[in-house]
Amino acid sequence: MRIAMVGTRGVPARYGGFETAVEEVGRRLAEAGHEVVVYCRGERHPEPEYLGMKLVHLPAVEKKVAETLSHTGFSVMHAIGRKIVRKGPDVALVFNAANAPLLPFLRAMRIPVATHVDGLEWKRTKWSGTGQRYYRTAESLAVRWSDALIADARGIQDYYVERFDADSVLIAYGAPILQSINTGKLAEAGFRPGEYHLVVARFEPENHVHVAVEGYRKSTATKPLVVVGSAPYADEYTAKLRELAGDDPRINFLGGVWDQELLDALYAGALTYVHGHSVGGTNPSLLRAMGAGASVLAFDVNFNREVLGEEAGRFFPDAPVLAREIEAAEAEPGAAADRGAAARKRASERYVWDDVATAYERLCADLAARRLTRRTVRRKR
Repeated sequence: MRIAMVGTRGVPARYGGFETAVEEVGRRLAEAGHEVVVYCRGERHPEPEYLGMKLVHLPAVEKKVAETLSHTGFSVMHAIGRKIVRKGPDVALVFNAANAPLLPFLRAMRIPVATHVDGLEWKRTKWSGTGQRYYRTAESLAVRWSDALIADARGIQDYYVERFDADSVLIAYGAPILQSINTGKLAEAGFRPGEYHLVVARFEPENHVHVAVEGYRKSTATKPLVVVGSAPYADEYTAKLRELAGDDPRINFLGGVWDQELLDALYAGALTYVHGHSVGGTNPSLLRAMGAGASVLAFDVNFNREVLGEEAGRFFPDAPVLAREIEAAEAEPGAAADRGAAARKRASERYVWDDVATAYERLCADLAARRLTRRTVRRKR
């Protein structure tokens, strides 16, 4: 099959969950003999191919409200042009429901489409009332104009059933499984295994980095808190985090860490990993922490409980509870390590990239064979 992967920043994966999924799934589909075309924006890879995937670099309007949709628009036009000369995709995998207004153009060229709807984007505080209304509308358009919807968590599936009476295919992400810690990388960064608490998150209120900082400050922890992350368009929230941290010498802001080997070492060496994400589905950062054997303290929402289960993590609804959990981990590091081992085991059994890629391949085959159509997205009442 010829498979187009549209709507992300592309590969190599340097940014988020969608990009990681495109890289991990795309390279496996290419290894299986399919032609995989990935549409990319941002930094240009020096070669026209990457891990067997063909790369197409196209521009985008560099504005928060237009970047994703504009790049996807150029990508759709390119795919249609290839289709006209009979080299276009048999199937399009479109990531992010925000791209739904462009789906009719693909469908007009008889290119079946599966849309990965992502999380509940309209709940993110970075969007104004207009932005929130757009995302709510885009969700309904994705239901109307997709041949299949992809959800990465049961909580997302349930939302689409309850709100739109729409079925979706459940395909989660995979987890990278780390067996050892690169202590050299940790030492270079100034840390030792088991001697710090970790936060890794884009700086957005719904990721509750402020709760992590506040909860840590309320605790009597003696081991430092290491905060990895940043975000475009988030100067005000970043300033709030700095204000919450005050002059507490225990809190270290590292900014963005793009060295994946160092980031993996930070996950694997943490006494606890504090995960505050609340509006996505299966979060790749959480899976990476689990695969590294980190002891997870997660914000108490259904998505995080679904991924961790009841044995592989602890949950907090607010800063005071988080403070107590951090103190408990320092008092009983052995129990924290046991939870980390349980998390790694759960990740290695339930979140496997080979299985994820097989599910995508099966979905693409069904779409290409027209076994799935727009009517199958809607449930029978």
